Amino acid sequence: MRRSKGRAHAVGGTINTVLLVGLFAAGVSRDASAQESFLNRCGAAVHDDEGSGWISVPQGQIFCPLAADPKAERSFVSYLRGDFATIADRPPDVASNIAAVGFGDSFALFRWAARRHGNGVQFDVAGAVFSQFNLDRPSFDLINADYLVGLPVTARFSGFSIRVRPYHQSSHLGDEFLLNRQPERINLSFESLEVILSQEIGLVRIYGGGESFFRKEPDDLARRLVHAGAELRPVLFGAGRALAAVDYKLVDDGSWSYAWNVRAGIELARVPSPGHPPRVVSIVADYYNGTAPYGQFYRDDIRYVGVGINLSH
Repeated sequence: MRRSKGRAHAVGGTINTVLLVGLFAAGVSRDASAQESFLNRCGAAVHDDEGSGWISVPQGQIFCPLAADPKAERSFVSYLRGDFATIADRPPDVASNIAAVGFGDSFALFRWAARRHGNGVQFDVAGAVFSQFNLDRPSFDLINADYLVGLPVTARFSGFSIRVRPYHQSSHLGDEFLLNRQPERINLSFESLEVILSQEIGLVRIYGGGESFFRKEPDDLARRLVHAGAELRPVLFGAGRALAAVDYKLVDDGSWSYAWNVRAGIELARVPSPGHPPRVVSIVADYYNGTAPYGQFYRDDIRYVGVGINLSH
């Protein structure tokens, strides 16, 4: 069920318009203090005592996670309802109910910190597991699990940041799904090199970049993809802020298929003790449309709405 190339370009044009509007709105109220505080707003930031010099096993992050990216390394639980194509055992005109669960983290190994607080270059090891469960089955069958491990290198200079991340992903179908559906099983795994550039302007963050897949199985996996998005985090009250974000991917799989996710919600931040990076709990709602982000179902187009809770530290 592939979308047409023309429709992909139309959606891409809509997303570009949204990004330009966000840039204009941010430019109206741009100021240095808001730019410097965005690192705390996104749930990253570094420890006050580790502001300069060479640091091993540092605390905190200098690259804000991508709030609306379904494959961002975070811990979450979500309820999703929509059209999941062959993923769920339901007729095409009947909505399916899916639970999506993720466990992810990024552990900092080294950081060279510049004199300006929060600036520097950091090397991490990161990993995540993303699983989907069929809530329409009595035993909540495991459908698919994706395993990711990466070695991100991140850098920050004031409001500009960059992430270069080589990573590996492998995907596996659940036993109940295999027994009930007897699908054609795919031994899916790949390595990819991702580069994401990010700029914070006032309350708005925009980012863009892409990936190149340099080893892949099966051979018809995408060769590369374009990745872009925007985030807005105005403060609502004290430690609470609103979140509005969009994430868009254009996948070169021979027909340039697309996927986009819109996310909105509330983030609640807590600083464990003075000087520590914040811990953030997010309550969010999503609308997703496009190529499935679940590894074994990369050929499917899906559409869903969902609600969930995300945790970061």
